[in-house]
Amino acid sequence: MIRTHFAKKLSALLILFLCATISPAQSSLLRILSGLVKAGQAITLTDEQLSEAVKESVAAMDKKNMVCGANNAYTQRLKRLTKGMNSADGIKLNFKVYKTSEVNAFACPDGSVRVYSALMDALSDEELLGVLGHEIGHVALRHSKKSWQDALLRSAASDALGGFSDTWAEFSSSSWSSLGESMISAKHSRHHERQADDYGYSFLKKCGRNPWAMGKAFKKLKALSEKKGTTKYAKLLYAFSSHPDFDERIRRMREQAEADGYTCN
Repeated sequence: MIRTHFAKKLSALLILFLCATISPAQSSLLRILSGLVKAGQAITLTDEQLSEAVKESVAAMDKKNMVCGANNAYTQRLKRLTKGMNSADGIKLNFKVYKTSEVNAFACPDGSVRVYSALMDALSDEELLGVLGHEIGHVALRHSKKSWQDALLRSAASDALGGFSDTWAEFSSSSWSSLGESMISAKHSRHHERQADDYGYSFLKKCGRNPWAMGKAFKKLKALSEKKGTTKYAKLLYAFSSHPDFDERIRRMREQAEADGYTCN
C-alpha cells in the first residue's frame, strides 16, 4: 500500500520531468533531475540511511531551539523518567528538552525525541510518560519514517517545480519549507495515531504505571487547546489534536483501562 502511494507520487514527478524536457534551460532540468533522484531515494531508504539523512535536520532543530543543559531540572526529570529506555525496536533513542513556552513533543525516525518544557510543566510524571510512550511508538512502529519519506517527496516535488519557476525555487529553499519543519508539522494518519496511543498505553503498563494516565494527559491537552486568543498552543493543536480528536482518544483510553481493571479518576 505504501509503495503504491509513493509510486503514484513518483509518477507525477516523472510527468513533470517529461514536460520539462522541452525547455532549453539546463539549470531547470538539473533541478528536476535532483527532485527525481531525491524521490527515488525517499522510496528506497533503509532505517540506517534515513537515520543518517535525519541527523542534519535534527542538529539544525537543536541549534534553532534552546536546549536545556545536562544539569537543568527539566533535563534531570526527563532523564529520570526515561532511565533504561535505550532503544525502540532496534532504533537507539536520545532525548532532549527544548526550553520554550510552546506545548509540544515530537520524535524522529533516528530515535531523537524532543520534549518542550511547557509540556512538562503541564503534565504529571505518569502523564508525561504516556506522551513519551506515544512518541516512541511512532518511532518503533516506523510512522516517523513514513513522515520523513513524505517530507523528502515534498522536497523532491519542490525541486522539480523549481525547474519551472524561479519564484517557487526561492520559496522552496526558505526556512519555512525546511525538511525539519516539514517533519514536525506532518500529521500522522488516524490509524497511526491510534496505534501510537495504544503503544503509549502499553508502555505505561510496562513501566508499572496506571495506563489511564494517557487519558488524563489527553484531557489536559484538550483543555489547553481550547484556550482562546493565544498563539502559544498553535503547535499543540497541530501535534496532538489531529485526528482522531481528543474526545475519541480519551474514550478509548478509558475503555481499555476499565477493561483492564484500572481506576479512572
